[in-house]
Amino acid sequence: MSETSVLIVGAGPTGLTLAIDVARRGISFRLIDAAASPLEGSRGKGLQPRTLEVFDDLGIIDEILAAGALYPKFRTHIGPFSIRGGSIGSSKPATERVPYPNLWMVPQFRTEAIMRKRLQELGGDVEVGKALTTFTQSEHGVDATLANGETVRAAYLVGCDGGHSTVRKTLDLRMAGEALDEKPNPWLVADIEVEGLDRCDWHFWPFAKGGFISLCPLPNTQLFQLSTKAKTMAMGIEGAVRRGTGHRVPRMAWSSIYQPAVRMVDRFRVGRVFLAGDAAHVHPPSGGQGLNTGIQDAYNLGWKLAHVTRGGPDSVLDTYEAERLPIAAAVLGLSKNLYRARSIKRGDATDQLALHYRTSPLSTGSTIGELHPGDRMPDFRFEDGTRLFQHLRGPHATEIITPDGTRILIRPDGYVAHIGTTHFPEYAGQPTRQVRGAIIPLRRQ
Repeated sequence: MSETSVLIVGAGPTGLTLAIDVARRGISFRLIDAAASPLEGSRGKGLQPRTLEVFDDLGIIDEILAAGALYPKFRTHIGPFSIRGGSIGSSKPATERVPYPNLWMVPQFRTEAIMRKRLQELGGDVEVGKALTTFTQSEHGVDATLANGETVRAAYLVGCDGGHSTVRKTLDLRMAGEALDEKPNPWLVADIEVEGLDRCDWHFWPFAKGGFISLCPLPNTQLFQLSTKAKTMAMGIEGAVRRGTGHRVPRMAWSSIYQPAVRMVDRFRVGRVFLAGDAAHVHPPSGGQGLNTGIQDAYNLGWKLAHVTRGGPDSVLDTYEAERLPIAAAVLGLSKNLYRARSIKRGDATDQLALHYRTSPLSTGSTIGELHPGDRMPDFRFEDGTRLFQHLRGPHATEIITPDGTRILIRPDGYVAHIGTTHFPEYAGQPTRQVRGAIIPLRRQ
């Protein structure tokens, strides 16, 4: 039996985020995945502004920006006519407080590849082809059994293993919610090459022969992401696209079928076992919330696991469910409303910058300007030209000391822990980095 501090089940974006975060904190872990090889598809291609800030802290923002692009404008084709419209994303300029203001498109397989590379730089890796079969837990730890017969003892186990989560099923937790179509009406998503189609726009054929077809160009590839009702593909992907759009499909790289639904569990923690990402909540693609919410689940949990592993109070781990469960519920409601309304509205409602932990027991003190304990800490420049986000990068907490003596303590995940005059030489088991400078007036964005 091998031993580790954290066993992470599932190596998608959620599991990779958690692995990177605990790796950079020097906590032992294993990251296992049932699949024999990484995902090859585009699936969750939209990265929200708050997720880009997480990637800034994790040290991969430059690679993510290089791999992606802003969302293109829509082009709707009706018979011989086509109309160019707006975009699902914005093209706002960066500001000092919001350095990444726009939805950024990166195919999921590229995002995961960048994250795996970062994990390897930190000395970790993904153990592919290793499925979890079952586990038991006690007050001392979790004993997990893998499909290859191996047993692993971990202080904590985190299920990041998707909508069909083995971890969730073993815990006997039910996903409550609903399908979003009155009758089973699954969608198909696929990555395909398309001959002769302009890559500057996201193309729609709302009245195509056989049914609606959407083709979105994926940046820095030769592929388009196809989205359509699965029944449209009765004659096969190549035939249906050719019939509906007039364009030939020389290659299909990946495909998947899904039924839009909103479902979630009512517990994110059972003893020493946690759920994160799609294992805890599943979303339709409307609003681009699923992948992003999972990444931020992991970002919330990583520093807390490290803190308790080093001897911090177990109660810190209870705040994971207290903070993330209501956010997941709110995000599911948003995704559901956008899907039902067939809305393409994006922006402040979906960028996840305004999500906060104001009611958390970890949020204490007073307010300064419009900044409350529990808010996301915005970026800004100090008088020496450095950016706050530069100082936040890494596993430490950060304490800002303003000229009037007010101290702002920022958690390792970038949210305000405390505003007041109290000094915190250490927070969450990590030394607190002090930064002095003027930041008033502060306006939350």
